[in-house]
Amino acid sequence: MTVAIVHERLTEIAGSEHVVTEFARQWPDAAVHIPIVDSRVEAAFTERVRTGPLSSAYRAARHRTYAPLLPLVPSWMKRRDFGAVDAVLISHHAFAAAAVHAAGDIPTVVYVHSPARWAWDKEMRREEASSLPGRLALNALSGLAIATERAAAPKITAIVANSTTVAQRVKDHWRRDAQVVHPPVNIDFYRPDAAATRDDYYLLAGRLVAYKRPDVAIRAAVQAGVKLVVAGDGRDAAKCRKLAEGGDVTFTGRVSNDEFRDLYRRAKAMVMPGEEDFGITPVEAMACGTPVIALGVGGALDSVVEGETGTFVTGRDDVEIVHNFAETFTTFDPGRYDPAAIRRRAEEFSPEAFRARIADVVAQTTAQGRAR
Repeated sequence: MTVAIVHERLTEIAGSEHVVTEFARQWPDAAVHIPIVDSRVEAAFTERVRTGPLSSAYRAARHRTYAPLLPLVPSWMKRRDFGAVDAVLISHHAFAAAAVHAAGDIPTVVYVHSPARWAWDKEMRREEASSLPGRLALNALSGLAIATERAAAPKITAIVANSTTVAQRVKDHWRRDAQVVHPPVNIDFYRPDAAATRDDYYLLAGRLVAYKRPDVAIRAAVQAGVKLVVAGDGRDAAKCRKLAEGGDVTFTGRVSNDEFRDLYRRAKAMVMPGEEDFGITPVEAMACGTPVIALGVGGALDSVVEGETGTFVTGRDDVEIVHNFAETFTTFDPGRYDPAAIRRRAEEFSPEAFRARIADVVAQTTAQGRAR
């Protein structure tokens, strides 16, 4: 089977790039079409990338920002020539689904990391842009993202969501059903170490940005008087440090994967205080045998098993949520959790399992296309 792969941008290696890496491993001869590419970012599929003038413009701007190029992405997608392939497999954030217009009669499978959450969610949009010019620009971009998704949705042959929550968003916004295939997690790298001993800290890992709600974890840790290690950086780092004043909170800044793994292994528990589309870091922690304390919404509901691999915190508003996280921090006993059972749960999200499920979806979709 021959496949063309489409991705929105290659400007960093994050969760969606790991998804595309597994696409490329499953179909080692597939071209990978990406409109905006940072030539300094190396991926396992770099040699197969097909790009164009938007990447040249990004390079000419010395990779300062790709934001001004985003309005041009849908038209770039619509002009793709995929050649004689059996299927087009699209990794979608906001604009990549426009590639279905270029596919013509070729069956398409769109893997949705989420319908453009910042476009559909006004509150999230408000948090993402603080200045008036920023809000105006983001509002305009949101309109384009919504229009792009609405135009593409009816033409897609099969839709795959990365979590149950995202599948519901697809149903709400696109009026389409989606099957769920959870993204891959590198469980071979993230694994327990018998020599590692548990320390007395909770771990918050990831980017310090508003929608991930690092403020909740920090406020709760200060309120409970417990030790919190914050591993990561982001535009809200200064705000987070301000909130942590008077508490036992350590900021590591950006750390390597090896350092992340060590922090996971020694943590009392990993903390996930925001609503994630899926959330890779909790599964990485579980792969190391570490339990998770998560807000009981979003992708965490697909990965964390209450009482077995961690526990959920809920609340009616921010004040109650912070209070409940603080109470959980005070009473949490990692000794109640079996690291081996936690690890077994994480193994369900292996790259091998992901590739097998995606290959099955693409094969079924292609077969249905031939039968028409």
